[in-house]
Amino acid sequence: MNEYLTTAAPPVDAAGVWAAALGTGGVFVLLIVVVWQLAATWRARMLAAREQQYKQLALKYAQLLEDNVELHRRSVEELTQARHSIASMEKMMREIE
Repeated sequence: MNEYLTTAAPPVDAAGVWAAALGTGGVFVLLIVVVWQLAATWRARMLAAREQQYKQLALKYAQLLEDNVELHRRSVEELTQARHSIASMEKMMREIE
């Protein structure tokens, strides 16, 4: 009663094995290329967004510089007026003496 059931494995088709290996390799290569392209696209978008932010920042600082120059001009103008006023007051005080 010790009968063992043995089944013979079907013969291995070498061409089928190679075809399966090439197909599997092709799928992996395709996945690698797709992931690579997605990463490259994402990186390009990030660089473009960063460049746009730099442009906005440069415009903002250019405007701030213009405002600063205008404030400096006004301060110099007011200081000049104050000096003229003080000079005229000194002249008037010297004439009184």
